[in-house]
Amino acid sequence: MSGNATWLAAWATVLILAGYEALLAVAQRRHPERLARTAHAALRGEWFAAVSAQVGSELLAVQTLRNSLMSATMAASTAALGLMGTATLAVPALHASIDAATDWPVFTARLALELLLLAVLLASLVASVTAVRYYHHASFICAMPVASAARTRWHAVGSAYVRRAGMLYSWGLKHLVLVVPLLASILHPLAGPVAAVLVVAALVGFDRFGPGDALG
Repeated sequence: MSGNATWLAAWATVLILAGYEALLAVAQRRHPERLARTAHAALRGEWFAAVSAQVGSELLAVQTLRNSLMSATMAASTAALGLMGTATLAVPALHASIDAATDWPVFTARLALELLLLAVLLASLVASVTAVRYYHHASFICAMPVASAARTRWHAVGSAYVRRAGMLYSWGLKHLVLVVPLLASILHPLAGPVAAVLVVAALVGFDRFGPGDALG
């Protein structure tokens, strides 16, 4: 493919993904009750309130948070491995594209996609690691005896932490999914827009919330 066609395919891939996220942000403002992320945040808040009202639920609450913490850790590990692999490919390409006359890299569509892939993986890693942090702190709060003064004092913080952790975990997973069309575009420019459309179609089902929908 020519250089212009490759750039057009790369832009099409990015614009499809960015456009979907922009529409999702608008929907979040107008109809938050229709989105899974809002429903899940409410679910986690109600879960924390329920276990905080039930004496003897401390062990069950900690085990639940431990499972969530392990899932976030696996997502962070996946993002870290992907980040290292992409850096291994992108750094030599960046050095090879440096113009000897100007000492500045010549940006090709492939190089731009590789750098964008690095940014997406980095965002996934940061979100997942931060989710681990919040889950970690929330587990200490849930381990406090339900009837204790300390548990009551930290109740609002614990509820906020489980909500934030879940939201960050979902962001980390979504960024891992967005890797697919970017990687497809690197392998072949025309595969990028097709993969982007397929990924967006799949995300629509996960991001919406309603009766009978599977919670993504």
